[in-house]
Formats: sequence, structure tokens, C-alpha cells
Amino acid sequence: MKKVQIIGVPEHFNFPWQLAIEEGAFKSRGINLEWTDIPEGTGKMAQLLKDKETDLAIILTEGIVKSISEGNSVKIIQEFIASPLLWGIHVAHGSEFKSLEDLKGKTAAISRYGSGSHLMAYVNAQNNDWNTEELKFKVVDNIDGAVDALSEGTADYFMWERFMTKPLVDQKVFRRITDCPTPWPCFVVAATDKFIAENPGTLAHILDIINVYTEDFKNIPSIDKTISNTYNQQLIDIQHWLSLTKWSQKNLSVSTLKAVQNTLLELKLIDKVIAPDKILHIQE
Repeated sequence: MKKVQIIGVPEHFNFPWQLAIEEGAFKSRGINLEWTDIPEGTGKMAQLLKDKETDLAIILTEGIVKSISEGNSVKIIQEFIASPLLWGIHVAHGSEFKSLEDLKGKTAAISRYGSGSHLMAYVNAQNNDWNTEELKFKVVDNIDGAVDALSEGTADYFMWERFMTKPLVDQKVFRRITDCPTPWPCFVVAATDKFIAENPGTLAHILDIINVYTEDFKNIPSIDKTISNTYNQQLIDIQHWLSLTKWSQKNLSVSTLKAVQNTLLELKLIDKVIAPDKILHIQE
């Protein structure tokens, strides 16, 4: 049995992986796929890939492109979610901030530097013609840290996936001002160069299995109810999320990669654009 470590955020996007593991789909191919939840998000996952503490990660596109551009020995294997991620922009429920413009010059809570919450604060600022050099951040590690920071006033707003944060809105902990969608497919499968080089057959089997699961995922009977119960979400919210979400079984396109790199470069989050073959692993 080949042991493989994989990491991802504990969110509904990754439920197909949980199903495939629970149903023994990987073990039937001789693969012991060990999943670990990383609630801190993309910045932490990029570090774990760099430190070779995991083989694979389901990670935000912009975050891993930035990390690879900075020398992380990792490749994007394929797209995982083809649709954008809806980043909800949240403030404390009792906050005086009522509009997006009220947040100009305020402090954003982020899980860590290089995370999606960090990078998307730049995208949001650019969308609204704010001076990105004046952005201010407070590192909070995870969503619990963000709750504390916004409640205590050490940060003013927090960007996180809209639907996973919705229970906190329902509980009147957060109030959502608006959404900021990613301008590209949001999640990819990434692997260390070492794992790719040493395990091409195992990697192909893993992709074969997950792509079968994601292709038919929305057609699973009562999948909306299952996800709602698993993640403590309202059924109507999960049904809305499912209608907006599209899983992918293909490579990330070079044109999409260029769009991501050009945006990161324009925002001064990377120093240079590098060749696609330094970032993408194209299956033979």
C-alpha cells in the first residue's frame, strides 16, 4: 500500500475527496491517501509543501502561483474548482462600517501573509481603485482568530469564503458587506516536484479517481443535504453554493496562468512572470 499525504481546507469544496477516501476508492488501487485538514489555509499549505511535510495539496490558485514564483519546488497538477471563489467581505456584526468604501484604509484580518485572505485584499483594493501600498494587515491564523480580532477591534474586516462564513453571519457574529470573486478558477491540485518525479503512476491513479468523483458529484442523491449536515450549513445556502460551483477535470490553461501572474505582478506581489512549465505539470 503506497502512503500519500494530502492536505486541504476543511471546506465543502473538498467533500469529494472525503467521499472517495471513505468509500475506499484509493485503497482499491493500492494507495493509502491520508487527508489532513489545514484550517489556516493556503499560506500554511504552501509552507507544508515547501517543507515536504505533504505530497499533495488542494490549494488556492493565486497563492500557489505566488509561492512557486518565490522558489517553492511544486507544480500545479490540474484545476480542481473551475469556478471563482466568492470571498465574502465581513465586519463585526455591530461594526460602524456599512459599505465597502468605509473599509478604505482600514485593517484587514488575514490568516497569514501569502494566503488567499492576504492576496484577495489586494485584488479587492485594485477593484476599488484603493492605493494597495496603504493596505494594513493583522495576522489572525484562522477564522477563530478573525472572530476575536474583529470582535476586539484589532482588525476591521475579514475576507473568507462566503458560504463557509455564513453561519457566523447567521449567528450575528459577522456582517457581510459584499462579495469579491476571484478573477480565475479558484482551487488547483498541487504536488511537490519530488512526489511527481518519484510517483508518476500513483499520481495518475489519484487524479483518475478524484476526477470520476467530481464529474458526477452534483448528481449524487441528496448530496445537498449531506453537505448541509456535514458542514452545519443551511440547506438553502448549500443549494445556492452548488449551483455556483463547478469542479474541473482538466489542466489549468496557460492563458489562465498568465492572467494570475499578470495580476500578481501588477499588484507587486511577485517580482517577475516565469515560464508556464516552471509552474504547470502537463500530463503526458
